[in-house]
Amino acid sequence: MDETPIAQALRAAAPHALVDVVREAVKDTYGAVDVQLRLADYGMRSLQGVGPDAEESVCIHTSPQGRAFGSQKPYMTRTAAGAVDVHLPVIIRGDNLGVLTVRMGADTYAEPILPELARISEALGHEILVAERDTDLYVLARRAARLTLAAEMQWQLLPGRACAREEFAIGAHLEPAYAIFGDNYDWSVSAERLTLTITNGMGEGVQAALLTNLAVSALRNARRAGLDIANQAVLADQAVHAQYGGEAHVAVLLLSFDLATGEVDVVDAGSPRLWRLRDRSVSEVRFDAQLPLGMFGDTVYEPQHFTVRPGDRLAFSSDGVYDSPSPGGVNYGESALARTLLATSLLPPSQVPGAMLRELSDHHGDPALDDDALVLCLDWYGRPGAAPVPDVPERPDDADGPRAPGEPGAPADRGDGPGSA
Repeated sequence: MDETPIAQALRAAAPHALVDVVREAVKDTYGAVDVQLRLADYGMRSLQGVGPDAEESVCIHTSPQGRAFGSQKPYMTRTAAGAVDVHLPVIIRGDNLGVLTVRMGADTYAEPILPELARISEALGHEILVAERDTDLYVLARRAARLTLAAEMQWQLLPGRACAREEFAIGAHLEPAYAIFGDNYDWSVSAERLTLTITNGMGEGVQAALLTNLAVSALRNARRAGLDIANQAVLADQAVHAQYGGEAHVAVLLLSFDLATGEVDVVDAGSPRLWRLRDRSVSEVRFDAQLPLGMFGDTVYEPQHFTVRPGDRLAFSSDGVYDSPSPGGVNYGESALARTLLATSLLPPSQVPGAMLRELSDHHGDPALDDDALVLCLDWYGRPGAAPVPDVPERPDDADGPRAPGEPGAPADRGDGPGSA
């Protein structure tokens, strides 16, 4: 498909001038009165204006712009003067960056131009991702507060906040967004596989961020060398041990999904955990825990296996989520997590992590959470036309699937074990 003149203009624009270019082009082509871009802040609470002349930020949860952001669909409102505001989500491969608002006079707006404006919004999003290599403008716009150095390191390491393909959709979020230090997630998609890692480095502040950066970089290096997840864990284990001599370790859950069949290879090396929502029933999927990365440097990791079905929703969390206590001492993972996962079942996966972390904050109460909290949600659709495969038991010795804590044969609680970071 040939590029539109506006897309061509965006491609040729200076990295810092994208908003100005799209504003002038939309005014000239469609008779718009004004064009404003707002980007979601790191905490996913507000939409922040871009540039020195930007309009004020708005709340994601209570504004018309936030409605377009949350629904991932255009939303129209009218001003007191009768103008029409068209709020367009800026989405790139499932990752919702923000909202482009086009204000038009009542006599110039017409519904047939809506698809054209949506394509412009998408083109702008693509160019923003490219432009971020060369300018801080859009990164700065996302900040409702100053990031700590550790948080700066962690956000730069992340692949994004969402990803979508025909086989799956992912959404993820971290709190405290402006002061995160040890938790992290990563993903990579090829033609046939999705590789997913949930990471929890021990410690606090910059030291935790440095540790997690080393582990994630080692895992990526091994993955890009063509190693399977068991050997990815081996290489990262060696790298962390070589640097820290066993005095620091990284808890990680590694998964490799076959996009055609839904079969999953898993290495459970620590504290991140997995819950599955299937047929309106939530269960924790447990695996045989292996040693966290970096404890000894010569650990041999063995993959385990399970199967996802079309319609499954998987929720991954760090111990800062499931071990977070209520004022009465009840951990969030004991029952509240499952209730929240059910209550958010109609939300898209990009919105589930934020909703769960808000519920976690209510569950925990005052004082505020004092540990990193990570939630990643994955919806599995399956490859269209792929033949279903029978379930693979989650545990090699458990043909009936995972057992609930306290049942005969159930694994012990690992929250205080060697895998807890």
